Amino acid sequence: MSSSQLTYRFLFAGGGTGGHLYPAIAVAQKLLELQPDSKILFVGTKKKIESRVLPNLGFDLKTIWISGITRKLTFKNLLFPLKLIVSMLQSLVISIKYKPHVAIGTGAYVSGPAIWGASFMGARVVLMEQNSYPGLTNRLLEKKASKIFVSFEESKKYFRDSSKIINSGNPIRVDIKLQDRDTALQYFELAEDKKTLVIIGGSLGAGSINNAIEKNLEKLKELDIQVLWQTGEYYFEKFKKYNSDLVRVKKYFDNISLTYSIADLLIVRAGATTIAELAALGLPVIFVPSPNVAEDHQYKNAKVLYDSDAAELIRDSEISDKLIGTVKELIFNEDKLNKYRDNIKKFAKPDAANIIANEIMKLASNV
Repeated sequence: MSSSQLTYRFLFAGGGTGGHLYPAIAVAQKLLELQPDSKILFVGTKKKIESRVLPNLGFDLKTIWISGITRKLTFKNLLFPLKLIVSMLQSLVISIKYKPHVAIGTGAYVSGPAIWGASFMGARVVLMEQNSYPGLTNRLLEKKASKIFVSFEESKKYFRDSSKIINSGNPIRVDIKLQDRDTALQYFELAEDKKTLVIIGGSLGAGSINNAIEKNLEKLKELDIQVLWQTGEYYFEKFKKYNSDLVRVKKYFDNISLTYSIADLLIVRAGATTIAELAALGLPVIFVPSPNVAEDHQYKNAKVLYDSDAAELIRDSEISDKLIGTVKELIFNEDKLNKYRDNIKKFAKPDAANIIANEIMKLASNV
């Protein structure tokens, strides 16, 4: 049967966070551009970001019971073996019914059983690794993979078979583009003649960053800059009282492109998807890696850029003490800001989704 007659079925597994979900969405959208009659199915969980985002984008989602292991000894951890077994059976049933040609795993715990089930049913396997230090799930699935797409050159040494690896970069959402700055400033009701510091701690929020901003807010105001501060859902009620003419406090940003468009300097976590977006747009940034992630991968991500003079880096434990000095040193230093803008762009891979989607299509046509 020719490719024009065959309807390809692709299964994507990955979620829990936007960092695992949005690259998958970018590739899925590209696959539909290349072959519009393709079928796309996502496998995820009921309570994480995928269950909110995917239905709004028109993608089908099947959920399994799996959840991650916490660092503390809890009853939830004791349930993990049972959840894993049940999720493997659920994944097998999904793949028996769906019969995917290619299964694409983007890491995180949901990928393990979902990709195993698809592979058991004969699907070709593709892995996408966003972080410089690969996660455990992708390392365990390496033997089943036909192709492994990485975002950092440093990732290659952690996989055993280099012949499978392609440094494609990390796909970003199609709507991530800089907008007109004046329009964006008007949207947030901010002044056109002041430097703007943007703080993004993720959809749920980053407690240490929020506390550091609160502690140093008066000193930030003394710099005569304006602050656009995303607290996250968990922290908004606590910090919304600081909203003022110079400080805009938001629970989350509905339009991240408008947010990026007004940033003279950003303070952000160092998730791989955030890094990919900032690199694509060429924005100067202070990374404050989360310490609450597996294998400290956010620090390793940020350290790659810091060592390349492409960004500033502050340890989470040092953010309160170093925030003001670092912001003051950078936000009025156009030479350094421009250097960071130029150097971070070197990490951009704007064609990442296209590279990955075309390789997936080749695998699908040979199943």
